[in-house]
Amino acid sequence: MSDDNVARLLRQHAAKARENCPEIPAKVHPHMLRHSRAMHLYKAGMPLALLSEWLGHADPETTLIYAYADTAMKRQALAKATEGITTNPSAVPIWHNQEDIIQRLCGLKE
Repeated sequence: MSDDNVARLLRQHAAKARENCPEIPAKVHPHMLRHSRAMHLYKAGMPLALLSEWLGHADPETTLIYAYADTAMKRQALAKATEGITTNPSAVPIWHNQEDIIQRLCGLKE
């Protein structure tokens, strides 16, 4: 089957599906399937380097066009990074009344 025939069938079925699901974009093309699958794999935890290889990209930077962290992925990463850490909003920070620490943090003191 030719590329053009796949594109035609995809547009035809997308137009029909759009009747029930208006969120389907007006312009649908076969490469969108590749983008979608890449994002599904990335969200499922496939490392970026492996995803790049799976897509056949010679340069991993090309994969960054596809792969972006959505809000859910950012929340999961933050939850994993802070797992087991409890925060106490009333706790006094270690730099409280420690002017030398503040000056070092601001680059005013070595």
